Amino acid sequence: MVIDKIKKRENSDEDENIQRGDIPIGKWVKCDKCKEIIYKETLHQNYSVCPNCGNHFRLSSRRRVKQIIDEGTFCEFELKLPDSNPLKLDEYTKKLEVLREKTGIDEAVKCGTGKINGEDVVICVMDSNFFMGSMGKVVGEKITYSVEKAIELKLPLIIFCVSGGARMQEGMISLMQMAKTSAAISKLNDAGLLYISVLTDPTYGGVTASFAMLGDIILAEPNSMIGFAGPRVIKQTIGQDLPEGFQTAEFLQEQGFVDKVVHRSEMKDTLYQLLLLHK
Repeated sequence: MVIDKIKKRENSDEDENIQRGDIPIGKWVKCDKCKEIIYKETLHQNYSVCPNCGNHFRLSSRRRVKQIIDEGTFCEFELKLPDSNPLKLDEYTKKLEVLREKTGIDEAVKCGTGKINGEDVVICVMDSNFFMGSMGKVVGEKITYSVEKAIELKLPLIIFCVSGGARMQEGMISLMQMAKTSAAISKLNDAGLLYISVLTDPTYGGVTASFAMLGDIILAEPNSMIGFAGPRVIKQTIGQDLPEGFQTAEFLQEQGFVDKVVHRSEMKDTLYQLLLLHK
């Protein structure tokens, strides 16, 4: 009996090793919502949306541009902006260097011009892989520059928002970007140009309190978490129980804060139709 148990254990170890060997490292990803294991290539072909439960995975700015902008038409703005470190934090400078090497991007937003089914636009795409898309001086300047270019070129502006809020490593400077970007959007409005804001998961803090909610049209991806502060902070502040899912895109649509919740597979066509209607 002891020998049989040893053999059984040896066989199970061998089976486990075989199963592990059949799964190439980096080729599969687990859905946080339904816990299913998905082949990465299948996920990418499905707009990075889980084919089992419809969960929208977070996208890098590079992949977002690839999904929305016509191939070969994106021209990124070449801005050589110095880093802002008003609090003189050595750890912050080192973290920036590590993130740039890891992500291959310079900051938490990618900005430029491109075409959506042939229609010219100025587009900004925030990236949660870089400091959770937090808004510091450089991000604020890139957003403001993009707004000014939209006015100069007389083009509609589209911003894909994802952010944890202001970048507190930059102190008061980060908070000033809310007023700066909002003032720029006001000039865009005075010029009579279209601004479409697309809220993705998550959009919080200073970004929500500024340009993210100032769009002429505000779209959102399904189940995106959108708000200023987190639910626990709000509950502690007001001392009341909060409605279930009160910070989801669907709830905000019901309350009139979001115009439409759009599935990622339909986002490009929806934007194109809006561009045509307001051309």
